[in-house]
Amino acid sequence: MSSRSLRVVWSCVALVGLAQPAFAHEETHQTSQHAMHAEQTPWGIAGASRAVQREIRLSMSDDMRFSPDRFSVKRGETVRLIITNAGAQLHELVIGTPAALNEHAEMMRRFPTMEHAEAHMAHVPVGQSRVLVWRFNRAGQFALACLINGHFQAGMRGTIEVKS
Repeated sequence: MSSRSLRVVWSCVALVGLAQPAFAHEETHQTSQHAMHAEQTPWGIAGASRAVQREIRLSMSDDMRFSPDRFSVKRGETVRLIITNAGAQLHELVIGTPAALNEHAEMMRRFPTMEHAEAHMAHVPVGQSRVLVWRFNRAGQFALACLINGHFQAGMRGTIEVKS
């Protein structure tokens, strides 16, 4: 095999290796938030644990609801969300704008095993808890949802009001 052919083969192998994580949704959300790059979004930015001003505990259940399903924070506040899965199914919590969550839910419907591990997402296995630290530095009304296929469509969503 020529060196050019080998380069083509290795390039294809590398591309396949890079593409595979995009379709492995199971236990991938356990990535440490510290390892994630803090990126400004319309609904805020990943917060630092040392800057946490308040904790909010949320529970998810198989009735496709969050409890509480509504809470408010002050603009600029860094909050530790402690998210517990009290159900018998895998659930997740994703923060975003209603439009971003609708778009992502549609993508999850088409690709149900898609991986996503961002700072504003927490994948929570049955009977476990995850922590999400978020700085709400933009005022407005935002949303939270479970985007696992069928859960969002069943109404598993809530509201976050960020007050100026």
